[in-house]
Amino acid sequence: MVSSDYWTAEDAAHYDADAGEMFAPAVLDPVVDFLSEMAGEGRALEFAVGTGRVAIPLLERGVPVHGIELSQPMTDRLREKIGPDRLPVTVGDMATTVVEGEFSLVYLVFNTLGNLRTQAEQVACFRNAAGHLEPGGLFVIELGVPSLRRMPPGQTAVPFDVSDHHVGMDTLDPVTQQGTSHHYRRTDDGAVHYGASNFRYAWPSECDLMAQLAGLEFVARYADWQRHPFTAESESHVSVWRKSG
Repeated sequence: MVSSDYWTAEDAAHYDADAGEMFAPAVLDPVVDFLSEMAGEGRALEFAVGTGRVAIPLLERGVPVHGIELSQPMTDRLREKIGPDRLPVTVGDMATTVVEGEFSLVYLVFNTLGNLRTQAEQVACFRNAAGHLEPGGLFVIELGVPSLRRMPPGQTAVPFDVSDHHVGMDTLDPVTQQGTSHHYRRTDDGAVHYGASNFRYAWPSECDLMAQLAGLEFVARYADWQRHPFTAESESHVSVWRKSG
């Protein structure tokens, strides 16, 4: 078993509502546009497919999608939306789980690489992606850039969202590269609920080295799915690597 947090039945029941803004067309459409182009006429494999936020609309664009998901409750939630005949899912971790066939695209979205909380597991994830790709196939990830520049000496936490119904803060350890996202959500009745998820952050350059170790060559890096340039001020990146051959 990998070091990832396990999403329980309670987590799965609330996931879509808690991540509601990520389902908005303005957020989701550029993701699906990008991935559809990367997949071309081939098949796509999503690591950590979750409840199908990206996989289902990508499938509706005509791209055959297979998913790998660690959490059975998250898979059960996906099954309430779509059957296994249309979107097959293999329950297992994204570092070691192998599914049949080759794919033109393997992808990871929404900072999910960080769910693997050791460097060795993240390296294994890149190798697993490469092992599923056909020659010339692409591996795409979306990953945040840690906000260490915003933390003065002695500070351990940095906010990433402050809104009427949600306050989110990351605590980051620059020595171990371990982090925890703390979520405080206020419901309409005024109650506040706390939840947390753990992750390991990796710098873009570290991801490039992981890709190199997996036999993947760098293609492009953008600040977002709309392909804005990646700069020193970017808070996330969408990166693409290709399997040679």
